[in-house]
Amino acid sequence: MSIQTISLYELNNSIKTAISGSFPEASWVIAEISELSVNRNGHCYLELIEKNADNTQIIAKARATIWAFTFRMLKPYFETSTGHEFISGLKVLLNVTIEFHELYGLTLNVKDIDPTYTLGDIEKKKKEILDRLEKEGVINMNKEIELPEVPQKIAIISSETAAGYGDFINQLENNPYSYKFYHKLFPASMQGENTENSIIEALDKIYRHESFFDAVAIIRGGGSKSDLISFDSYWLAYHITQFPLPVITGIGHERDDTIVDIVAHTKCKTPTAVAEFLIDKVSEFENRLLELQNNIIENTESLLQEANDEIGSLTGLFAPIVHTAIQNENNGLAFSMHKIKTAVARYFEISNLHLEKYPEDLKWHAGFSISDTKNNLKMYSYSLQNSLKKSLAEAKHRIEIFNTKNRHLDPSNVLRRGYSITFSKGKVLKTTDGISEGEEVDTVLYNGTFKSRIIKK
Repeated sequence: MSIQTISLYELNNSIKTAISGSFPEASWVIAEISELSVNRNGHCYLELIEKNADNTQIIAKARATIWAFTFRMLKPYFETSTGHEFISGLKVLLNVTIEFHELYGLTLNVKDIDPTYTLGDIEKKKKEILDRLEKEGVINMNKEIELPEVPQKIAIISSETAAGYGDFINQLENNPYSYKFYHKLFPASMQGENTENSIIEALDKIYRHESFFDAVAIIRGGGSKSDLISFDSYWLAYHITQFPLPVITGIGHERDDTIVDIVAHTKCKTPTAVAEFLIDKVSEFENRLLELQNNIIENTESLLQEANDEIGSLTGLFAPIVHTAIQNENNGLAFSMHKIKTAVARYFEISNLHLEKYPEDLKWHAGFSISDTKNNLKMYSYSLQNSLKKSLAEAKHRIEIFNTKNRHLDPSNVLRRGYSITFSKGKVLKTTDGISEGEEVDTVLYNGTFKSRIIKK
């Protein structure tokens, strides 16, 4: 039995004829570019692949060529339409003719490309990643981390040579308020295939010093859309959602938000905007302190004015009482003097009636009456002086009591004895009405103030 043989050339030529007959016209093919190279003549050589539904295994592979004349037209058309560089890793829709060469084998000759498919595929992948993060319940985890009121210790992920990094440092260190910031650069590649792993490695390094830093800033300068492909990575976004420090992005692309921007705590347009955001946070805190200081001063002045008004009121109330007491004493003295004068006059009147009849007795009685009157006058004078001194002493004692009460009512002495003044929303608290659990209140002591939160009412 003879074996029928055929040469390799004849076999390949038969394959070529069969393929030409089966695919006489160009076909639209969906594939992913796994490798791309352009030679010195301007010809572009591609390796196209297709993966299974799980995107884990390659199930098909083919070589493709875009000849220089066609490539010079397709490349700018694709990049202008999509905003992405024509590079490996993209999923594309190509119009190809299928060619089989006896020597070089099967190849696809690219005639045209549909940029809308690639753009839609990119957005589709982006949406799938966001949906996955949403389904896993992690998409907003970094946003829920509280940013310190005074974020001054910043870990920076950027390229040391990036213009955006220099702009960020210049803005931060030369801020108009002379605020001091501590910053540490953790270098990473910010574009290219190594971007994702490089940034994740930088995050891992920062994690070792988590307790020191207040926040992480991921910054880079502007660039093309294709430079941002790495920032639409699931694993990079997932690492940021799980990071224990708030992440602030300033990737430098104003028109579109990357997935990293979406999951970060705060998204700023540029590196300079990140610096301004941090400066503004410190400025807001300083303004709140100044406002609190002014409120304390105003409330203290108000309390002192109220105390002074009360002292003035007590003084005005006390003065008429003292004046009345002195007036009463003066009236009593005048009445006593009037009685003495009346008694003396009456005595002399009686004496004159009996003068002629009793000259000797008159002389004796006059002397006795004068002596007795002198004694009475001394007694009234002594009594009057004692009464006046007693009234003045009592008035002085009452004044001292009022002064002592006033000193005890002085706010500074009240605070010194261990009392305090508590404010809620700038108003002095006198009762528990008007406050609620979780509310912050400010307490003034003799030598300072502190802030507290109502745990239970």
